Amino acid sequence: MTLCDINIMDALENQILLLDGAIGTELQKFHPCKEDYLDNSEGFSDSLSITKPQWISQIHRNYLKAGANCIETNTFSSNTIKLQEFGYEGKTELFNEKISKIAVDICSEFSDLPRYVLGSMGPTGFLPSSTDPELGKKSLEEIKNAFEAQAIGLIRGGVDALLIETSQDILEVKLAVEASHDAMCKMNTKIPIFANITLDQYGRMLLGTNIQAAYTIISGMDIDVFGLNCSTGPSEMFSSVQWLNENSKHKLLIAPNAGMPKNKDGDAFYDLSPSEMQSDMKNMISKCNQIRITGGCCGTTPDHIKLLRKIIDNNFR
Repeated sequence: MTLCDINIMDALENQILLLDGAIGTELQKFHPCKEDYLDNSEGFSDSLSITKPQWISQIHRNYLKAGANCIETNTFSSNTIKLQEFGYEGKTELFNEKISKIAVDICSEFSDLPRYVLGSMGPTGFLPSSTDPELGKKSLEEIKNAFEAQAIGLIRGGVDALLIETSQDILEVKLAVEASHDAMCKMNTKIPIFANITLDQYGRMLLGTNIQAAYTIISGMDIDVFGLNCSTGPSEMFSSVQWLNENSKHKLLIAPNAGMPKNKDGDAFYDLSPSEMQSDMKNMISKCNQIRITGGCCGTTPDHIKLLRKIIDNNFR
């Protein structure tokens, strides 16, 4: 575990914790070439933790210097099904353990604020609720096992909580939560589970599940924090956050993008400035007191996190 003496759930009782921002866009600032990736597998971003650990360490360090209390492991695509694309499915546990330790080691360098590591668990790329023959072809057991192996590795690596994030299929979220509980049971330990879903600008998951249904389904599965991340900026998710604030029995984690994604020469970019995001999030947090963790997703940088640190310190202590 990290060196903070205060359990993350206890910390949330007394303060709003600040999450880091995007990792993927920060990695691109190093201009990785094909040879930088494990086995020259271009696009295998999690593998840069193995081949270029100094890059990942620097990203973690930059966010912690900006004032983040929590950093995420670079394991968004390190469940067994995702790793299978690159031939590393048999090393899921080891992969996640090794990558987690990078974040834990960097966290131990900082003692000025409570610091925590969240084990990032992104989607498999399949949609178990879908009737599409390709997207729905993975069995429920395969998906659950993929997350269980990942959770075991993350726990071994010393994370303070498991973060199921950017989830687009509510059935996959259920499987990931069940897998996390099973992993902890096998390891005879207990750490918090944070479950984040992703909504479009109309307040629905990819397959149509609205916020009310999503929360109702997941809230009774012994999770510790529920929330939203990715897909939209703060303003587009505000009504969904308000509903959660009024109806949720859980603490909330809210991590929007730096605005809605836009297309420039075939690439996505995000144009919400740090000061604009600071203003939007100040308004949201002031109206939604269940928010206990906030930070950024796609397009956010250490500069965004630095200004979010200021609004927390100046307004919500």
